[in-house]
Amino acid sequence: MQFAADFVLVAAALAAAAYCFVLARRLKRFNQLENGMGGAIAVLSAQVDDMTRALERAQATASGSERELRTLTERAEQGAEKLELLLASLHDLPEAGEPRRRGLRRRPRPAPMEAAE
Repeated sequence: MQFAADFVLVAAALAAAAYCFVLARRLKRFNQLENGMGGAIAVLSAQVDDMTRALERAQATASGSERELRTLTERAEQGAEKLELLLASLHDLPEAGEPRRRGLRRRPRPAPMEAAE
């Protein structure tokens, strides 16, 4: 009986050693940098760093573009106000065929009254 128990214990220890050996090989392949999951993680990490830098550059560019666009919009609004004033002043000018009027308007003279018969 003792012999059988020792035999089972040795067999279990050998099976555990073989299982650990297989797991160690799988873990080594999993973590390899060239073609394993470790390499994929390293590549993804580098891509995240690149994307972070690209995002920071894009934010800086967008901020500069926003300031420039705001300045141009303000200039365009000022120009639009000037154009509105110019158009309003054009309405006060005489038409091409009309004589120019000077300062004061004269009242039209009343037509002479005819004497009643």
